[in-house]
Amino acid sequence: MTCVGDTSDGVEIEDERDVRFTHLRTKLKFWSSPVDQPAWARPILVTITALATLSYSWGISNFPLESLYAAAARSMGSSWKDFFFGAVDPSGTVTLDKLPGAFWIQALAVRVFGFHYWVVAMPQVVAGALTVLVLYRVMRTLAGPKAGLVAALVMAASPVTALVNRGNVSDSILVLLTVLAADATVRALQSGRFRTLLLAGLWIGLAFQTKMLQAWLIVPALFLAYLVAGAPHFRRRVQQVATACVVVVVVSLSWMTVVSAVPGHDRPYVDGTRDDSLFVQVFAYNGWSRIGVPLLDHDVVATLQPFQKVQHEVNPDVGTTSIRASVDRILVGPLGRDDGWLMPAAITSIVGLLIVRRRKPRQDLTRAGVILWGGWLVTLGGFFSVGKFINSYYTAALTPAIAALCAMGLAWCWRTRSLSNVSRMVLLFIVPLTTLYAVRLIPAGAGVAWWLLPLALGIGALTEVVLAASLRSSTLRLTTGGIGISLAALSILLVPAVTTGVVVGEGLGAFSTPYQSAQATAGTTTAPEFYQSHSAEIAPFAEHLPQGEIVQAVDTSYFAAPLIMVTGREFLPIGGVTGSNPSPTLAQLKSLINAGRLSSFLIPVSPASTDVRLKWVQRHCMKVRELPEGAGVEFGLYNCPRIRAVTN
Repeated sequence: MTCVGDTSDGVEIEDERDVRFTHLRTKLKFWSSPVDQPAWARPILVTITALATLSYSWGISNFPLESLYAAAARSMGSSWKDFFFGAVDPSGTVTLDKLPGAFWIQALAVRVFGFHYWVVAMPQVVAGALTVLVLYRVMRTLAGPKAGLVAALVMAASPVTALVNRGNVSDSILVLLTVLAADATVRALQSGRFRTLLLAGLWIGLAFQTKMLQAWLIVPALFLAYLVAGAPHFRRRVQQVATACVVVVVVSLSWMTVVSAVPGHDRPYVDGTRDDSLFVQVFAYNGWSRIGVPLLDHDVVATLQPFQKVQHEVNPDVGTTSIRASVDRILVGPLGRDDGWLMPAAITSIVGLLIVRRRKPRQDLTRAGVILWGGWLVTLGGFFSVGKFINSYYTAALTPAIAALCAMGLAWCWRTRSLSNVSRMVLLFIVPLTTLYAVRLIPAGAGVAWWLLPLALGIGALTEVVLAASLRSSTLRLTTGGIGISLAALSILLVPAVTTGVVVGEGLGAFSTPYQSAQATAGTTTAPEFYQSHSAEIAPFAEHLPQGEIVQAVDTSYFAAPLIMVTGREFLPIGGVTGSNPSPTLAQLKSLINAGRLSSFLIPVSPASTDVRLKWVQRHCMKVRELPEGAGVEFGLYNCPRIRAVTN
């Protein structure tokens, strides 16, 4: 009896332990790898993603936000009409000068949590973390879990990835959606399912809502890969790709078409245009004119106001829009320091993998991956090289392709490490090239840690010794080949990873570049942070007026936006971003003054504006005081009583 009782108690205890263990495994399911992956894959991926998320969100409350986008997010978060149309100001008089897709997400966050800087920045942090996970899945399919982890690590360690996700620009969402499109294309290649290819078209169409024509630039790469390695019959592949292109166009143009059907007086004026047309805004103002093609320029508002030109001249080190188009534009200087570090390795991977996979069957997944990512890199890289001007964070769109190609190249070297010397010979070439290129990218006087350059050169030299030794005999090839490849990966990743740490440590944001000058940092980080930290002192300025009233009319959305961002009140933008669009008209301004809804104007007086609306204000309104703004620009505060509005 006792034995039986003891056995029963033991079984009960064992059952209870099994239940607890099962419960613990369920809780830690996110940490455990699926059955089709090595046990170490999921824990490493979660660690990489956690570190990436930390780097994107470190100091999130102090991010230097782009005030125009933050103002739009606040306005859109307070009104469903402003939300739908993408209005900059709470009264919905003018839209953003681009499509509002990415800012819908920010606006929803503001509507749920209220307006805070971290609320506006958090969607980009989440998008960056998700991009790391999706890219791992793409590369696991193409080249295995090791390649997936390398791609995820390169993506997370890229300085421009950290920069773009530490702000409120639309490129974070764009990159996520385009990587999702790549994921759907690769799964369509693997499974042959047509609906998965259509899903890729859907993702690209949604990406168009965030960054317009840039989303379409990856279409040739994705669909060329499918045409080469897709479903068995060529005619069927062409039909499927054509249908997917229709999905891309329909989804891309859906919102624009609906909004264009709304009468102009019932919606905000479309910024960037003289004819209030979304199609001109997207295809001319944000399209052809960006690469210098004078198509429909008569309908495009692209001329900066005199005070804006002076600011650009006084602050040439702030931003990258003044860097002229050239073949090596994205390989040197500030743009090179964003994500040019691994460009030589990525290009070498394209050439090498196409050569070694040239005799493989048509549906070879690795070669299809090279076509996809290689086409992505060449197309976007070419566009960024010839574009009329470029913000540094645009180049974040190159990072998924660079990360994927480097991962595929290293995965091939690892698989062939005991079979051939070719992989080691390739690494013998690429390691010193990448290391010396990274050292060359760091500008003199950048203030990098004293140990970084000696360490990079030392690891590079050690890698060369190990790889050279592994070429001498089959025994050494087996024992040191893996070590050499691991050292090679460390060597090419070291400097960009440390640079990402510098970006996070210095609190830089999307408009910054690594190792930039103190003057550039003041313009992209210090000044915006100072303004945002003192926002509480600015907000009471608008409290004397009831909600919904116009506090002040301000020249350009560019200068109205910071006030809207801080207060959430109506500061009427005159002329949109550049000050050159016709909304509001002079007649509308006079009507607002006569109705008692507007009396205060904040406009530049030096350098003088040529805009007829501002000239009228200067002639017929009373200057209250001058407000020196610095950077060669002086503003004037004007008061316009009703009786003056009737003056011609």
